[in-house]
Amino acid sequence: MTSKRATVLAIDIGAESGRVMAVHFDGSGLQLEEVHRFPNYALTVNGVLQWDILHLWREVQAGINRSGAHAAERPASLAVDTWGVDFGLLDRDGNLIGNPVCYRDSRTEGMLDAVFARVPQAEVFAQTGIQFMAINTLYQMMSLVETGSPHLQIAARFLTVPDLLNFWLSGAQVCEFSNATTTQMLNPFTRAWVGDLLDALGIPLNLFPEVVQPGTRLGSYGDIPVIAPACHDTGSAVAGVPAKTGNFAYISSGTWSLVGLEEAQPVVNQAALAVNATNEGGAYGTFRLLKNVMGLWLLQQCRSTWEQQGRPYSYPELVSLAESAAPLRAFVDPNDDRFLPPGDHPAYIQAFCQQSGQPPPQSDADLARCVFESLALAYRDVLHELQSLTGRPIEVIHVVGGGSRNRLLNQLTADATGIPVLAGPSEATVIGNALVQLISLGELANLDEGRQLIAEIGALERFNPKDQDAWQDVKMPAIN
Repeated sequence: MTSKRATVLAIDIGAESGRVMAVHFDGSGLQLEEVHRFPNYALTVNGVLQWDILHLWREVQAGINRSGAHAAERPASLAVDTWGVDFGLLDRDGNLIGNPVCYRDSRTEGMLDAVFARVPQAEVFAQTGIQFMAINTLYQMMSLVETGSPHLQIAARFLTVPDLLNFWLSGAQVCEFSNATTTQMLNPFTRAWVGDLLDALGIPLNLFPEVVQPGTRLGSYGDIPVIAPACHDTGSAVAGVPAKTGNFAYISSGTWSLVGLEEAQPVVNQAALAVNATNEGGAYGTFRLLKNVMGLWLLQQCRSTWEQQGRPYSYPELVSLAESAAPLRAFVDPNDDRFLPPGDHPAYIQAFCQQSGQPPPQSDADLARCVFESLALAYRDVLHELQSLTGRPIEVIHVVGGGSRNRLLNQLTADATGIPVLAGPSEATVIGNALVQLISLGELANLDEGRQLIAEIGALERFNPKDQDAWQDVKMPAIN
């Protein structure tokens, strides 16, 4: 018989910040306690945009120590999730060869074409089922091949960022399934690395370790068990969706917006290829049929630019500004390549509008409104595409993550899609991470039981569609 009492540590690291959270389970509910929060950032060194992974490692250890890990009551386990696609290479002695490079670095320019010159695009999709984006690990690895990188020549092991942290915590050199799928180098059906594809591209298959499933115990940090959750933060976020119906959509809203459906099997066919859908692994045999939308990165970069110009805003202030602006004046495609790197996004937005025949927004309020409405429009279009692939109705959209606190964006999403939105929890990634640990420890029977607990954390806010007629004729603009 299990105790039905446990505290686990969920370590969640995103593009802007990381935190160590203690999640207390008393047998009937979950309580979250923030133990340690720290910034994350990418730095340009020798012309390469890269992550300060040793800073993250130091902060992870500090958070574990602050949790009382060396006191009488130790956490029952800990688990790490992070963003996807980025990775580190180890030499034969297990030493890291350079910092992991940030997916926003320019080294992937032209790499999709380099891959397709050797393997047809349709074949890459058939083997991986993953959306074509220049940030994907496959194209980062291809850049090493094309440049003859000495890192690739001396590497003995490939580990994604959360797997690298797990290695330092536990000693296990493995890749967790949900994050491994984001690389576009794993077959979702066989759940094995795509050896033929890698061989055709000149990427050594022997770099890639065993793939393990969420819930696998990897080892121990001291005497604290280290468990692999869904190590991709979106995988953990979707595990933390408080779904009561199978006909739900989710938006994991943050720096990126991951818009999708939870499926029992990957959807890999010509129709999915045509809309550039992706099939990322989830917890307990599920798949996330989704598309990536550039998300609140656009607003973050606008905010950074305005601060440099002497107009600092908090995020609530930006929402208030946007609420005061006239609606439905101008839109951008959030996934336009110009928005991927850091930079002067207000100017990028104005240029996109000018080039697409729209009046460019001028005020900060109009620019913020443009970002929110463009995201809502992109969400609508993605959900229409995914519905066409599955034929399933969508009864509700669950918005989770930090963006779930943005009431204006939630309402705009309901208006644009015509589907009710349930917002929350904002800490879905931490919760999903913790649920997998609790299931692995035997404290919970399955994910359905875990999802039933989520409502105990706090009330979800519902947004019903309004002003649907105003959105009927709105279409995503294109550059002429």
